[in-house]
Amino acid sequence: MTADPNRVSATEQSLPAQIGAVLFRHRGWLPLLFLGIPLVMPGSTSPFRWDVGLALIVVGETVRLAGVAAAGTVTRRRSRNVQRLVTHGIFAWVRNPLYIGNFLIWMGFVTISGVLWFLPAAVLLFAVEYELIVRYEEGVLESIFGREYLDYKTCTPRWIPGPPKGETQIGEHHWGEAFRSEISTFLQYAVLLMAFWIKSHVMAAGATGFIKTF
Repeated sequence: MTADPNRVSATEQSLPAQIGAVLFRHRGWLPLLFLGIPLVMPGSTSPFRWDVGLALIVVGETVRLAGVAAAGTVTRRRSRNVQRLVTHGIFAWVRNPLYIGNFLIWMGFVTISGVLWFLPAAVLLFAVEYELIVRYEEGVLESIFGREYLDYKTCTPRWIPGPPKGETQIGEHHWGEAFRSEISTFLQYAVLLMAFWIKSHVMAAGATGFIKTF
């Protein structure tokens, strides 16, 4: 089917999609706002929590890279200039691998922080944010690709990956391009990890100093 960037579906015009459009425009910095809470609030971390958190970050980034490599850096921006619907690779298993990866990554950082009371709140916040953003993105894709996207949507889970149904498409994976596009993301991870490492050492030093005064 030929992509039609001018068509607007009813799904895209729905209220959840309109809210999702606003969140979509600010999706780059919103997670950093959420992470400000575990960064400034006191928490009790440990080597085990660092191991679990780092494992979540690595798994999440692997999922992200697989999605970027399959979709390309232009397609993943959900521009109306998108010319093809990506259904191969990890997109044959789940429709939103980048957001799944993001979710795992941010939960990893919260785990590292040791502010575990914030974990359920973070899960809820990210679940609501990503659900609304995906409603918007699905509306855009439905507008552009129509029945082609609806058929893909019917066969492929939104959040929980599952084996592809029917014949799977073969497509290219641009791993080098994916890694290059993620360089700024890797730098963000490094800064956040350093910030949490400094916080844990400052808190440990403060606790030690407090104990020595008694």
